[in-house]
Formats: sequence, structure tokens, C-alpha cells
Amino acid sequence: MGAFEKKMQFSYENSQKIIKLVSEIDMFKGKWSALENKRESFLSELKNIATVESIGSSTRIEGATLTDQEIETLISNLDIMKLETRDKQEVVGYYESLELIFDNYNDIELTENYIKQLHSTLLNYSVKDDRQRGIYKISTNKVVATYPNGTTKIIFNTTKPHLVPKEMEEVIHWTLLNINQEYIHPLIVIGLFIYEFLSIHPFHDGNGRLSRLVTSLLLLKQEYDFIKYISFEHLIEERKKEYYSSLMDCQKNRYSDSEKIDNWIIFYLSSLKKLTAKLEVKLKEIQQENQIYLNDRQKQIVKIIKEEQPCKIGDIHRIIPGISINTLKKDINFLAKNQIILKYGQRKGSVYKLNIGV
Repeated sequence: MGAFEKKMQFSYENSQKIIKLVSEIDMFKGKWSALENKRESFLSELKNIATVESIGSSTRIEGATLTDQEIETLISNLDIMKLETRDKQEVVGYYESLELIFDNYNDIELTENYIKQLHSTLLNYSVKDDRQRGIYKISTNKVVATYPNGTTKIIFNTTKPHLVPKEMEEVIHWTLLNINQEYIHPLIVIGLFIYEFLSIHPFHDGNGRLSRLVTSLLLLKQEYDFIKYISFEHLIEERKKEYYSSLMDCQKNRYSDSEKIDNWIIFYLSSLKKLTAKLEVKLKEIQQENQIYLNDRQKQIVKIIKEEQPCKIGDIHRIIPGISINTLKKDINFLAKNQIILKYGQRKGSVYKLNIGV
């Protein structure tokens, strides 16, 4: 039995919990695959929401402060010349990394080179990280939790720099060897890889964000496509205390025969299960084949048009100025295309009314 397998010698009770969670996630995977291609407008909107939530949550977990609304405005009006703060630099780096994975996950292999390339993309705009993009750490680092009030706490120490290449090579080799085998379920293999990656902490900075990007990459490569439409990062932000606690509990016995990762695996799988439950709720909202799914922002726009009609885009923007004009135009076009609102006039003279037939 290898070193990684020893970490998965779980108690009977925890083994049963893990089997149940894996089974429930796989049942939803099958259901989602059967429905996925039938709800294009619904899926597109879910993906947009999930992308913003993922960027916001993953960067805030590491100490950034931008809200989801600020992030949506930033990526809707992207001007890399105006990324004057570290928070904005990190947000755009995460956005481009996530889009790269969503668009190319079938072609991105789990190798050290690809992981280093993703790290470079992630930190592409971070001025202070010029010298460490895509390069394994050369000094010791720690896993540090950053809390909303600005305080920090050391969660655990990580692999020493001179051991990083060896440990990364070993865990990547083990993961590739086992990911498509029947002996260990791929969800468990992915869970172990992420735990090992966080324990190694191979780069000086950006490890937490990169671990969440790689989680999405590996899940997509195993056809857990629903991960594109609901934010795993957002759920981790909500369960931040449990996230760190599960890592600490397993990592305290690092490099000993007592190191077991059951608490981490249960946390990670239960998080995926919670995501499937949230998607189940959203699916119920569009049970009828032709029903149009509206997000909260679009519902607010429809309400404004109903109360203020006829409306111009400028009128709506004055009532809800927090939404960028580009996002507002996209929503208006979506509502008009689906005949929820009606457009009268052309260009700047266009006004909108509610379609009373809807």
C-alpha cells in the first residue's frame, strides 16, 4: 500500500458517509447531463452568475475586498490599463484563468508545466508578483487564514522549498495513475490531489486561488460539468471556518502514519453535494420547457419597466446605478429577445414597455 492510499484508510462510519456523498453527487451528475443542452439561456445566465461569485469568493478568501457587484462592473468594462489596485489585478487574473479553464479544459493536462502556466495566468496582472509567476517557491511559506476584520491566523506549515518538486511530481503521477481507474473513485482522487496541493503550497503566493481553479479543471475533465454553473468558491467562502478546520485536522499529522484525510474529503464532498442541492432548486424554477429563467437583477428591471413605462435604458440606469451600462444593455436585449419586454424606436430613441401578453 502506497503513502497516499494509507491516508485514505478511513473509519467504517466515515467510509459510509463518503460512499453516500459520492453516490448522491453522481446521481445528480447523470440528471444534469440529461438536461444540460436543453436550457441555453438559463445555463448562460447561471454561468455568468457563478463566474462572478467564484471570482469574488476566491479572491476574498485570500483577503481581497471587492464585492460581487464591483467585480461584475470591472469585468464588464475591462481596461487592463486601469488595474491600479492589487484587488483588481487579482480579480482579472482569476477571471482570465477561469475562462481559460472553462474554454479549454479538455486540452489542459495535469502536469507541472500546465500548473505553472495557470499560476502565471492567475498572477499575470499582479505587479508585486512579477518575479514569482509560474515558479516554485524558494522560501518557506504558511497557510494563513484571513478574516473579514483583517486579522490572520496560521493554519499550518507547508512543504519545505527543496522538497516541492519531488512532492509535486509524486502527487501528479499518483493522480494521473488513479484518476481513470475503478479502484478509487475519481472524486476521491481529486479530493486527495487538492489536499496535497494545499499541504505542499508549491508557490510563494496564489496557492489557495490556484487550488480552487484546479478543482474546477479536474472536475470538468471528469465530466462534472455542473461545476461551471454554480460557484464552488462561493460555498467555500460561506463555509470558510469548516474549510480551514478540516485542513488543519488532517494536516496536523503530516509526514506521519497517523495522517488521515477523511475530514477533508467529507468537507469537500459535502460541499459538492450542497452545490447539487442548490442547482436542484434552480432547475425546479424552469420545469416547464419554455419557461424563461430570470435572475434577481433582470426581475428588478422588469419591475422598473412595469412601474415606469415607457422607459429608456438611461431611466433604468438612474434607478439602479450600481449596474454597469453594458450589463444593463445585455439584460435589456435578453428580455426583449424573449419578448418579456417590447422595444419601440431605434438606438438612443428606443423605449421599452412590458409585454402584457407575458
